[in-house]
Amino acid sequence: MNTEKVAEHIINWLKDYAVNAKVNGFVVGVSGGIDSALTSTLCAKTGLPTLCVEMPIHQAQSQVTRAEEHIAQLKEKFDNVSETRVDLTSTFEGFKAVVPNSEFEPTDKLNLSLANTRARLRMTTLYYFAGLHGLLVAGTGNKVEDFGVGFYTKYGDGGVDLSPIADLMKSEVYKLAAYLGVPSSIQTAQPTDGLFGDSRTDEDQIGASYDELEWAMKMQDEGKTNEDFSDRKLEVFKIYTRLNRINQHKMNPIPVCEIPNQLK
Repeated sequence: MNTEKVAEHIINWLKDYAVNAKVNGFVVGVSGGIDSALTSTLCAKTGLPTLCVEMPIHQAQSQVTRAEEHIAQLKEKFDNVSETRVDLTSTFEGFKAVVPNSEFEPTDKLNLSLANTRARLRMTTLYYFAGLHGLLVAGTGNKVEDFGVGFYTKYGDGGVDLSPIADLMKSEVYKLAAYLGVPSSIQTAQPTDGLFGDSRTDEDQIGASYDELEWAMKMQDEGKTNEDFSDRKLEVFKIYTRLNRINQHKMNPIPVCEIPNQLK
């Protein structure tokens, strides 16, 4: 990958889109992870106002520290970058206090539902600032997450106005982040969505690394099937194809019930 040319292409695409949409700039949720760090850097390099928003909810201090380090670096480099912090912990706890919380509900389902709630509270917050300042919400999903395994929350981190890095594999995200000087603490950190309030990584949740998922995505594109693999490769391929199948509802347009003309 020609990192310089790819970075230039995305930056120009972002700027052209914002200008044509007649908006002021971008708002990005910054988590301390590699994807949001790259996205916010690309937005900053457009020269348009870029608001970085921290939205901790029972967040690990290591994630908070990385996010703060990255935002401080951006503000030092770019005059068009600003920041704000909205601690959503009390909002999240308030939500939990008013919704039914059956003791018979399986713990894994309850935990996943609450994890997705965190992401949706953050989406709501980003759109609050977008509306206030005339900004576009820039998505931080990469190609493997958005179009491979669907590893994001529908109407949470999937609720965005535009997706500048969604055609980049995770490995390409790392290459571009290194080229653009994203802090090394972020480049070397284990990827995590930080939605469960513990130390679990993306690989812990998915059961495969991003390198493995990229391989499986390529194999599926080449028309490979389970019969073509064995051992760990077969395990990874099954993980990928299962997630790709069950998460199509995130990747495809919302189904519309079309009414036949003769019924109208």
